[in-house]
Amino acid sequence: MEVLTVDSLPLVQPGDNIAQMICENTVLEEGDIVVIASTIVAKAEGRIFTLENIVPGELALSLGKKGGRDPRLVQAVLDRSYECLVGYPIMLMQSKSAHVCINAGIDDSNVEDGKLVELPEDPDASACRIGEEIEKLSGKNVSVIITDTNGRAFRIGQTGVAIGVYHIKPLRDWKGTHDLFGMELKISEEAVVDEIAAAANLLMGEGDGGCPVVIVRGLNFHTDQKVTITDLYRPDDEDVVKKALRSFKQV
Repeated sequence: MEVLTVDSLPLVQPGDNIAQMICENTVLEEGDIVVIASTIVAKAEGRIFTLENIVPGELALSLGKKGGRDPRLVQAVLDRSYECLVGYPIMLMQSKSAHVCINAGIDDSNVEDGKLVELPEDPDASACRIGEEIEKLSGKNVSVIITDTNGRAFRIGQTGVAIGVYHIKPLRDWKGTHDLFGMELKISEEAVVDEIAAAANLLMGEGDGGCPVVIVRGLNFHTDQKVTITDLYRPDDEDVVKKALRSFKQV
């Protein structure tokens, strides 16, 4: 397994062709996994906004006061969310694409001063569009993972996670195989796309020297089957954490 940065990429602007930029700055091989930070995907798709014309509603005003936040930002988060799981002191949201994260993924880092960037509207569709264009330009079959940086419950620090996929299954199913002592595995599923995202994040970095595109080479995970990141999200009726948070809000 090799993990390689795609260097010399220019700053991405709305309307830029990310696939073309990648192919112009690296040589891809058959089966490569192209890992792309969601920020540049969102910027290329024009998902940049300001708080200037946002009018906060009653809930945004209340949560803003309780959490010490600009209520316009709170309203922007609410507008981009399917459900608010925690309203303050943090805003833990389920985005409309089913990804659970802080502030619905809205970020003010690596974007011009005074502007905010939101997540791609449909990360799977974005990964597919970029992947198909890369394959057309490079003549190679590749997989694509779009990543975001997430914190984790019960642990300090952030790590890379996958929020969109193309030509790679999110999970590797070990059920039916056996452990070292011959016991059959009954529930083991490996979140391979999150593991790859975390490995790529080691090279992507977080600051001004970061690299938003990384190539992971040598893993035999390519598939021609239709894939979706939603396979990675636990169904609501099985998610005990969501159930607990909803119960807490009702107390």
